[in-house]
Amino acid sequence: MLLPSISESRIKAAAADSMDTFFTVITDTLFEAIGGELTADTMAKLNSEQITLLGYRLLRDEVMDGGFIQLIHNGLGPFIFLNPFAKAMRLWGEDIETEGTSVLHDFSKLIYKGRKLFEQYGTALTVPCTDEEFMALFEQYPDFDDLDDTFVETEEDITTLIAYYIDKHLDSFVVIS
Repeated sequence: MLLPSISESRIKAAAADSMDTFFTVITDTLFEAIGGELTADTMAKLNSEQITLLGYRLLRDEVMDGGFIQLIHNGLGPFIFLNPFAKAMRLWGEDIETEGTSVLHDFSKLIYKGRKLFEQYGTALTVPCTDEEFMALFEQYPDFDDLDDTFVETEEDITTLIAYYIDKHLDSFVVIS
């Protein structure tokens, strides 16, 4: 499996800045190591932890930019909803979250809700369309509004906990040089 190298000084500087910066440095390093794109070929070079992490990065970027409708429209629905991504988030949460804290468990439930909507509307949301038709999808499928709002409200906490998970299991993601 591919474990890209990253300097200890870069990791320390990123962690000192913020958990979000740390998260971004690790995911950027992984994306750089696979040529910038997560495909079937590049996934074969990664371990399940790395694939899950990059899946979260893709989800976060898409949803923060255009919601779950954009994520599905851009073809990421099967990757996020039809793979064990939600289960992995729950398990990561069980590994790191303290008693009474269930941010990643709640996030996994959000993904399962998204899966139901994806199964219901996925075909219609992936039809090629103009920008105007794409914008109309948000009015046609308001069921995604609550998912989008919940994710946006909790994204910072989710990303922070994922960064904590990365830190705890750093050797599963990168090699420190």
